[in-house]
Amino acid sequence: MAAKKTPGGSLETALAALKERATQATLEGMARYAIPSDHAFGVAMRDVQAVAKSLGKNHALAGELWASGWYEARLLACYVDNPAEVTAKQMDDWFRDFDNWAVVDTVCFALFKRVPHAWGKVEAWSSRKKEFERRGAFALMWGLAGGDGEDEPFFRGLQLIEQAATDERNFVKKAVNMALRATGKRSLPLHKAAVQTSKRLAASENPAARWIGKDALKELESPKVVERLKKGA
Repeated sequence: MAAKKTPGGSLETALAALKERATQATLEGMARYAIPSDHAFGVAMRDVQAVAKSLGKNHALAGELWASGWYEARLLACYVDNPAEVTAKQMDDWFRDFDNWAVVDTVCFALFKRVPHAWGKVEAWSSRKKEFERRGAFALMWGLAGGDGEDEPFFRGLQLIEQAATDERNFVKKAVNMALRATGKRSLPLHKAAVQTSKRLAASENPAARWIGKDALKELESPKVVERLKKGA
């Protein structure tokens, strides 16, 4: 059966381009980074990005790539999709497929953080039970913290961080920590609030919350961060 053609490329040609760049060494090395390799080709991220550049933006193709289920195809989908065409339903559909940290982070940083309605998903996903779904909420907050826009949503974000900080699962804990650190480096008012949040967490009896708070404070209270924020104020 012939692959469905879409403007700017087809699923068949996109997958072929990925396979051409696959290596056994890359495939075998995925385990070192806790990335499942049972449905992967073994393509380095730089090569996925090179394929994306050759294809250009293509929302329809992005949907086909994601639906294929291949690890690198899902990474590629994040780069070829057009944020302006991404719907809330698509975000939820892809979110339900989250099964490893690399896909979660790539989706959130390369695509979802550029979607106009991204903030609503942070709150909606923050209380989810599955590990990688919950990571998605805080990876998205982490990505959004580095962009433009108002600070106000991030004060609510700090509350969500505090609520999730007792989750001891590794991939949730690390994303919560990075969201806290990124939020605190956004502005002086958020820095003050994030430091207060971090100190409460550092004093917690819960091991995960305590680690998140102490680790965040190391960066947020560093002279380098404080000085940069004062200069930018």
